[in-house]
Amino acid sequence: MPPKIVVLTGAGISSESGLKTFRDNNGLWENHRVEEVATPDAFKRNPELVYRFYNLRRQQLLSGEVKPNKAHTELALFEKKFQGEFVLVTQNVDNLHERAGSQNVIHMHGELTKIRCVHSGEVFESLLDIDENSICECCQKKGNLRPHIVWFGEIPLFMDEIQKHLSECQLFISVGTSGNVYPAAGFVEIAKSFAAKTVELNMEKTILNSMFDEGYYGPATEVVEKYFARLL
Repeated sequence: MPPKIVVLTGAGISSESGLKTFRDNNGLWENHRVEEVATPDAFKRNPELVYRFYNLRRQQLLSGEVKPNKAHTELALFEKKFQGEFVLVTQNVDNLHERAGSQNVIHMHGELTKIRCVHSGEVFESLLDIDENSICECCQKKGNLRPHIVWFGEIPLFMDEIQKHLSECQLFISVGTSGNVYPAAGFVEIAKSFAAKTVELNMEKTILNSMFDEGYYGPATEVVEKYFARLL
């Protein structure tokens, strides 16, 4: 049976592409608590603010200033050359992995370039701003579209599929993740319980460091290239 590798990526892999982080040092966005723009209740309370927040994030992603970096392209190159099964699970809502050429990407927290009908759950590609007057394709009504993003208090996407991959892989690699956000922070434990080798690639050691068999530290653009070149 060919080997199977599962890679988990977090914000640390996209920060070198110039993407602003979700929170600033004070945990605020334009003087708003993140919980005011990233919860289902926030969307009910002030949809205009929530729409604006994600419209601005999407605009930044598509501005031309933000591009895949060396870490994204190295993962895509590895996937293309690797003879076994390669699964890329990302906590990021940007499309930089896809733009770099990655094929088998699972977005557990949703995607900035997609929107969803609040009634049918149908998901649509969208590169344009949306607001309360945007008309949903499936129900033809205004106000039924929301960002296709997993908010605080919501269950991440594709969890059954991800856990199946973790139970089957021989190697689990965490890239640029904080180790603070569950359920992703628990992936290393799941992989280890099924005897997978576990590796941490990060700017610095995380609180989960002791769970990993190996760790390599520095900017993602450097450690990803070095580690995956060795794997090939």
